[in-house]
Amino acid sequence: MISADLNIILPEIVLAVFAMLALVGAVYTGKDKVAPLLVWASAALMLLMAIWIGTTGADTRIAFSGMFIDDAFSRFAKVVILVSAAAVLLMSEGYMARHKLLRFEYPVLVLLSVVGMMVMVSAGDLISLYMGLELHSLALYVVAALRRDSERSTEAGLKYFVLGALSSGLLLYGASLTYGYAGTTLFSGVIAAATEGHLSIGLLIGLVLMMSGLAFKVSAVPFHMWTPDVYEGSPTPVTAFFATAPKVAAMGLFARLLFDAFGGAVADWSQVVALLSLLSMFLGSVAAIGQRNIKRLMAYSSITHMGYALMGLASGTEFGVQAMLVYMAIYVTMNVGTFAFILSMSRDGQPVTDIGALGMYSKKEPARALAMLVLLFSLAGVPPLVGFFGKLYVLQAAYAAGLAWLAVAGVIASVIGAFYYLRIVFYMYFGDDRSDDLDAGGSPVLWGFLVLSAVLMVAGVVNLFGVEGAAAAAAATLVN
Repeated sequence: MISADLNIILPEIVLAVFAMLALVGAVYTGKDKVAPLLVWASAALMLLMAIWIGTTGADTRIAFSGMFIDDAFSRFAKVVILVSAAAVLLMSEGYMARHKLLRFEYPVLVLLSVVGMMVMVSAGDLISLYMGLELHSLALYVVAALRRDSERSTEAGLKYFVLGALSSGLLLYGASLTYGYAGTTLFSGVIAAATEGHLSIGLLIGLVLMMSGLAFKVSAVPFHMWTPDVYEGSPTPVTAFFATAPKVAAMGLFARLLFDAFGGAVADWSQVVALLSLLSMFLGSVAAIGQRNIKRLMAYSSITHMGYALMGLASGTEFGVQAMLVYMAIYVTMNVGTFAFILSMSRDGQPVTDIGALGMYSKKEPARALAMLVLLFSLAGVPPLVGFFGKLYVLQAAYAAGLAWLAVAGVIASVIGAFYYLRIVFYMYFGDDRSDDLDAGGSPVLWGFLVLSAVLMVAGVVNLFGVEGAAAAAAATLVN
């Protein structure tokens, strides 16, 4: 019995064992000297695991008496998490080495965080949910404060830790109430107790508290307060990591909890998720307008985009979950390319984050400026780029579920949000000529990810590279 369970969680075991061996091996050998090798080895292993998970297993498998679920939904989320984490890790190696931040702990912490994310999207029990969430979160708290000689980085790590502890407390209190009123920690047992029209006050409060804890993880308003400061204070590669894989894991866990544990009470939670979506879309769109720091701007952009992803969940339907998964895959792809560009912004070897420094950047680096223009237009949802179709999916899901008011609000928020993306384009093509003192080029790895992301935003219009079909199968597994 235990061998069958271990076989189901083999990808997680492989990553965890590699991380522990890498940690011990680095300590007893060259420590930071082996960090570049560890980065590439960790990224390669994550890509191999993504291929393994994506090409094997078509059935739903249950491990540890329902605590761990391996199904199409979890496999879709895991592939996106692993590929995005590997991409960010490869992008970060040159930047971290130049700024003397490439310590051997960095790839190990990223690996352990990814293991936690994989457990999160496969959780079938309140206990495994919390185990995955904490493993993922604790590693992120450390990498946020990786720049030890920087007050901003230390502040980012401390803020993230304190507010993260608060959100964990809310989630734990909600889980304890749910356990008390349902009599079990298994999602399959909770859903039997949480049926439409019969949701007790204890289960309702437990659900709201757990949703509050998870809303913190996805940076949804009003639990977004940590995001701008942590994005700005963390080293830029760490910010890129925060903006990609953890968002997918948190949204996956959000969907897993709502549909697997409270799927019989959609009317009770749909309105709460719709409110989180509405507030996130508008606050992120409006607050980003005054931002000059591109990392803070991307933080508010993240809040806005999580609002759109939550719109898919708010619909409470299979198509809504499919739309959310498609949206998250597109969002991660856009962010990888955008942060590849941000990582290449430097002056005399020092990072530059002021968007005003990009004045007439198109004259200095026309190809990079064009790739960034495509990504920014896609983030804004300008047709016919792939980002437009991501928004169209969630808007259709909300409208079909009777949430026309939320879909209309999403369109308005998208128009508002387009301003700060287009402002960067304006600086690059029409602004004051200030880009001459920016360093030319950037590493081939950054250039490669920037171009690849931009090309995907154009070429993906044809059939989204099959993501639509995979998301449909994943959604069908979760909702049915």
